[in-house]
Amino acid sequence: MKILHVGDINGSPGRQAFMKIAAPMKARGEVDVIVANGENAAAGRGITPALAGELLEAGADVITLGDHAWDQKELIPFIDLEPRLIRPLNFAPGAPGKGYVRIETPGGSLTVVQVIGRVFMDPYDCPFRAFDQLMKLHPELGPRILVEIHAEATSEKIAFGRYVEGRVSAVAGTHTHVQTSDDAILSKGTSYITDLGMTGPKNSIIGREVEPVLRKFVTGMPVKMDMAKEDVALEGVVVEIDGSGRARAIQRIRTFL
Repeated sequence: MKILHVGDINGSPGRQAFMKIAAPMKARGEVDVIVANGENAAAGRGITPALAGELLEAGADVITLGDHAWDQKELIPFIDLEPRLIRPLNFAPGAPGKGYVRIETPGGSLTVVQVIGRVFMDPYDCPFRAFDQLMKLHPELGPRILVEIHAEATSEKIAFGRYVEGRVSAVAGTHTHVQTSDDAILSKGTSYITDLGMTGPKNSIIGREVEPVLRKFVTGMPVKMDMAKEDVALEGVVVEIDGSGRARAIQRIRTFL
């Protein structure tokens, strides 16, 4: 099974990159499954039901969210209606939606789980214990399990990858919008990368126009930070997983429109 895991889709440029790059990869048979982080799809702030439907129709099998999950209020009643749209597992009890989904593919079943970090983030529940509890309650979710950790600190992402190593097929970080070069197969057969990067405009400051962001840093004054539009690329990884759930390969990608 080959999985394309797409880094944070940022606004309209990111959505266009997804549709023009990711969807054809699946149509050509280069990948079997697409998992995409869509929490910045609505102009950098969450995702709407319509945009989620657009990405699913374009080839996404699972869409993950993150700290901007509830920015678009119309998503709150919708998320319980669309199981392929998941939010972090360790959100507070009672939050709408689910933190995992098991899908059936031509190559077999795949479970996708998302957790969110706590270092330099809001005070979410513990991602380590939340994952352990999920595995205790649902041992049937294996053997192919992909986990996305949406977190700020590289140390927390690396620690989580080592914590679940050998128990899952793949771990990938999102949220910082900067692709890291540490893609690897860990010793117990789990693929890992600290951050998938961003699907959106690279001539930017993590997706926003350069000049307003610079003005904000220099002056400390509030500014309107519009989405950038130039040098749009899709970033992520392609992971190959065998029938036992072990990762056999991981390839970092950055493809420009």
